[in-house]
Amino acid sequence: MARVRKEAKFEVFGQEMLEKVVAKSGSSGRVYLPPDWIGKRVKVIRVE
Repeated sequence: MARVRKEAKFEVFGQEMLEKVVAKSGSSGRVYLPPDWIGKRVKVIRVE
């Protein structure tokens, strides 16, 4: 039987980083980001 790995290490290069808590939004989740990030590429990594 294969073991499931619970954690992974990611190395990400970018311009800025924010740490936020996801808020409930209907049946989904939402993270608010600064308006100057509109149109920019972002990556989201769940840390817990």
